[in-house]
Amino acid sequence: MSIPIIDLHCDALLRMQKNGYKFLNSPKLDVNYEKLVEGHVIAQAFAIYVDSELSLVEKRATAIKQIECFRNEVLREGVVHIKKWADFETLQPGQIGAFLTIEGVDFFGGDLKIWHPFHQLGVLSIGLTWNYPNEAADGAHSQYGRGVTPFGKEIIKLNNQHKIFTDVSHLNEQSFWDVIEQADYVIATHSNAKTVCDHVRNLNDAQIRAMIEKNAPIHIVLYPEFINGTNRASMGDVIRHIDYICSLGGKELIGLGSDFDGIDYKVEGLEHAGIYQNFINELLKYYSEEQVRGFAYANFINHLPK
Repeated sequence: MSIPIIDLHCDALLRMQKNGYKFLNSPKLDVNYEKLVEGHVIAQAFAIYVDSELSLVEKRATAIKQIECFRNEVLREGVVHIKKWADFETLQPGQIGAFLTIEGVDFFGGDLKIWHPFHQLGVLSIGLTWNYPNEAADGAHSQYGRGVTPFGKEIIKLNNQHKIFTDVSHLNEQSFWDVIEQADYVIATHSNAKTVCDHVRNLNDAQIRAMIEKNAPIHIVLYPEFINGTNRASMGDVIRHIDYICSLGGKELIGLGSDFDGIDYKVEGLEHAGIYQNFINELLKYYSEEQVRGFAYANFINHLPK
């Protein structure tokens, strides 16, 4: 049985921009066109990510280059640019939806005007920072203990007005709670359960319960370090996170956010998007088809901003 998949996080644009890999069929990419087709991935989020160590000019140039990779490489025959939530309703069988997200607003440089052209480009989810502090928020590895800044709160206001998700996956705990309080549309695009694997990038029980109360999607990440704290993990190890979030009441919020092309180590048997159905087959051993369809795509579709 093949079940469609929607994946909320990959870093293919970064690897294409840095290395010149071709999206059609580069074997160096975990996510390319051929692998999305093989894995029956019907929609894929593509993150815009820039290194925080670059100068502001370099950051903005990098973000633009990644947009160019998206436009020139990802968008091709059979791939549809999803720029608004309603576009999911018009996806045809055989088409793949591709949409943009932001993983850290470092390239905004504290300038709110930068938000608007990226909104026009169809960005549908914004994470304020990637692990480290910036003008908008403190991340998971920040030493400052701040939360979301006034600038970050202005971004959240714009996200709210335009029904864009605010992503909590890389935030520190104070920033997380600030987003829960301020944002109307919250998502964790690639995070696991901290009780199962005690890593700073995972969500603790209070955070998971807050996400559930907020009706906010939680997308499981496939990076072994966030799954069991090592460089090797099995699909069963991933399922433990799903089981645990289900046990807290999050069954209808769970989705997938692989982090393909952004991770050095992979889950055994789940090394790239082309073999995603291996995971579907494993899930079907433990959950009903309806539940697996929820995890794979339906939970996300059911929680799109309206």
